[in-house]
Amino acid sequence: MRFEHLIQINDPLMPLLDTLTREQLWRGLVLRAEDPTQFVFGLETATIHSRRQVGEEIELLRTLDFGSFKVEDRVRLTPQSRSEIHTSAGPTWPASRMRIEIEEPQPELLFLRFIYESDETAGDCELDDVTTALRKQAYERADLDTVARIRALAEEGWLDETAARRLACIPKH
Repeated sequence: MRFEHLIQINDPLMPLLDTLTREQLWRGLVLRAEDPTQFVFGLETATIHSRRQVGEEIELLRTLDFGSFKVEDRVRLTPQSRSEIHTSAGPTWPASRMRIEIEEPQPELLFLRFIYESDETAGDCELDDVTTALRKQAYERADLDTVARIRALAEEGWLDETAARRLACIPKH
């Protein structure tokens, strides 16, 4: 399965909507990788086992604990550009990949492109059309929630340059 959608971040036609900078948006995506419990519903804990520099990218190896099951993944952060998450296959789910790309076709006109890819035909993971449609809706809702959380953090000043060093202290929502 491949699913892709775009969320507009700044809209010049909606002046009441606070404008986010590329830097604030990027800091929000980094926080989503480093503390996903603030963004992923049902996630109880996240453990980062390693963090290393790979060229200009940062790679995180994590375990996400949802209580009844755990997921191992690898996150690659390309500064100011993209977050990519590779999830290992589990007993009832296939290996998958999620990319979030920052797009800026004009100055300050920001979008996030979300791309999901997985091999639903592997093993017992094949999905029917209804389940696939529901999964896509869930992805979109979660991505809208991510953007809302980034907006809230920016509004509270947590994604500004001076606050960036204190990200570990951000209150849970």
